[in-house]
This record gives sequence, C-alpha cells and structure tokens, in this order.
Amino acid sequence: MTKTYQLSGIGNAIVDVISRVPERLLDDLGIDKGVMQLVDRERAEALMAHMAERQQGAGGSVANTIAGAGRLGLRTAFVGRVRDDDLGHFYAKDTAPGGTAFVNAPVAGDLPTSRCMILVTPDGERSMSTYLGISADLGPDDVDEAVMADSELVFLEGYLFDKDDGKEAFLKAARACRAGGGRVGIALSDPFCVNRHRDDFRRLVRDEMDFVIGNQQEWVALYQANDIDDALAQAAGECEMLVCTRSGDPVVLMHAGHRVAVPVERTVPVDATGAGDQFAAGFLYGIATGHSLETAGRMGCIAAAEVIGHIGARPQSDVRARMRAEGLV
Repeated sequence: MTKTYQLSGIGNAIVDVISRVPERLLDDLGIDKGVMQLVDRERAEALMAHMAERQQGAGGSVANTIAGAGRLGLRTAFVGRVRDDDLGHFYAKDTAPGGTAFVNAPVAGDLPTSRCMILVTPDGERSMSTYLGISADLGPDDVDEAVMADSELVFLEGYLFDKDDGKEAFLKAARACRAGGGRVGIALSDPFCVNRHRDDFRRLVRDEMDFVIGNQQEWVALYQANDIDDALAQAAGECEMLVCTRSGDPVVLMHAGHRVAVPVERTVPVDATGAGDQFAAGFLYGIATGHSLETAGRMGCIAAAEVIGHIGARPQSDVRARMRAEGLV
C-alpha cells in the first residue's frame, strides 16, 4: 500500500529573518562577524528591532532537508513546534508552497516561535544569532504516530536530542514508523551535542535507526575513535546504512558491508549554509526513489553544490534538472 508521505522529518522549526546591514552595525550590536551564536529572548527582541527591512522564510536544519526533498518531488511532511503567534503562523503558511505538509498546528505557550536573525553585510558574510524559543521544547505529544506510520522514511534532527522530551519524541516516532514498515534515520547534527549524549546516541543508532548521516567530526565524537575509518568500522557493526560527509573530500557511504566513496563537486561557495541539509535532501530523494547507494550519494552532492552557490539554505534552481543532466533521473 502506498504511504501518504515518502519522507517525513522532525526538527527545530526556526524562522530565518534576514536583513542586509552596513558593516558598522555589527560593531554597534556587538556581533562577531560570520559567527553563529545562541541568544536569549531579550537579546533576540533587541536584534529584531534593528531589522526593519527584512526577509523571512521557514528554516531549521531538517526542515531545510525536507523542503529540498519536497522540491525534488517527494511527498513530504515536517513535524515542528511553533507558537500561536505571528511568526508561528508565518512558518506554517510558508512551509506549504514547497509541497511539504506542516502537520502540527501552532500551539499556546510561554515561549515565542524560534527565529534565527541573519545579518548580511555588503561582502555577503552572514552573521547569525539564533533564539531557540518554543521549538526546542518539542516532545512526544507533538508526534502523531499515524503520520509516522504513514511515512516510508522518517528523518530526525540530532539537535533535538539535547532534551529528555526530544529523546522520547524520537523513540515514539521511530517505533511508529518502523512498526508500519518504514525506515528511520537521524542527522548527528553537532559533535558537541554528540559528546553531551554519547551513550544515548549510541543506543539510538544501534537499536532504533536504519540510517545515520553525519560529518567526520561527528562520527569520530560518537565512537571516541582515533580516526574516521575506525569510527565507521565501529558504526558499521551497529547500523545498516551510514553516510559520512568530509568537507570537500569524497563522501563515504556504507550499506550492509558495501562501501562507496562519491567525489564532491568542486564549487567556490557563496554561502556554505545548508550544504549538509541539502546533501541529505538529495541523498534521501535517491533512497526514497529506489536508486543505488552511489547514485543517491551523487544526488546529495549535486543538491549541496547548488545551495552553496547562492545566499540561503534552500535551493533556488531546479536541482532535479541538474540530476537529469548528469543522467541520474
């Protein structure tokens, strides 16, 4: 039986708020250029006051992946937590035009909708201040088991593993999806997050996940390994499908003992934000549509190359046409 969704994701629902500013404003606001920092609510509101002329868009790591996969033609859904406020309603409305169902209605709460304030200077550099807000409180009550069971693939965002409610939400989602015959995976997201919750991550990877995507630093942190080959050798004994991105070096993909390395497309980056998210979008598109491990990896590299060629974390051109030009679809 055909499932409603080919790919569903669970992650932070963050509104990207982008404003072009003069260089001097960064100094006036005490912002380190080119850095992403977490800020509290008071600081977030103060920064928003300086962003009178701005663009807004739905964002978040796995949300970007799901949006990219939706643009490629998959039937997609995203689970995230937003407040019943202006930004929350904007987020829900902005998700739909890309073909992705935002399955959770905005909720009441003390914390406002999460946002990432991105100040772009004339040289194109992006300085980001992120207020996590209500999205970081996503828990099991936000996960509809019926949606998970009706998804062929479910993709989880490692950042949300920082809280106990997030861990419970992931277990609920994974078990519902797998009980319905689907497959579940996670993005390791951040080596610091991995270090904070290593034992729990290891159990999740070993017992609940069908695929895991991470970069070299994240894999080494997860297994406290001497090098990436050591880390992946350990991982291969615990999870069926593994992906390791390596900052310009070939991507390593492993499935049931089969290992391939896919070279990345050399591109001068305009903005590297979202490269990992869109690699995951292309890769999962390939897996969902029945392509080989190597082809799925090549699709991921094409999607990543597109997004680093412009400002913004989501595709702006027809990535599927690029794949078609390479004979992949």
